[in-house]
Amino acid sequence: MPDDSFKEFVLDQLGALPEVRAKAMFGAHGLYQADRFFGILDEGRLFFKLNESSRAAYVERGMGPFTYESRGRTLTMRYYEVPPEVLECALELVDWARRAIQGGGGRYGQTKEDTPANLRPLFGQIRNFPQIAGILHRGLEKNLGPF
Repeated sequence: MPDDSFKEFVLDQLGALPEVRAKAMFGAHGLYQADRFFGILDEGRLFFKLNESSRAAYVERGMGPFTYESRGRTLTMRYYEVPPEVLECALELVDWARRAIQGGGGRYGQTKEDTPANLRPLFGQIRNFPQIAGILHRGLEKNLGPF
């Protein structure tokens, strides 16, 4: 059984947000507030969803994007690692989480047709793997930004 202490720490730090939960997904955990997917917990690191206006705050602090391997390629998602000093301060972390929940959703609409063409093949691949398909629950497609 994996050590859940980091997950519990993050959930405790985000306790001021209503309906925050972590759900296991392909070896990591997704963070949700109600039905909004806004973060990823992976290997002791926390990543929040961002858009172009929030990206600068992460880059200025030297933080990078969430990446993963698929079919021999490294893919980058629109989630950036939360700086350690933000993670340690519950009030600041909640503020960053609110920005991820409210504005990190990117510029794409609610339907598959509004998804960038370069992402559509990835969605097809994910649907072919039952262990990964859980990340699509409750319309996750609408929340993914460009890679």
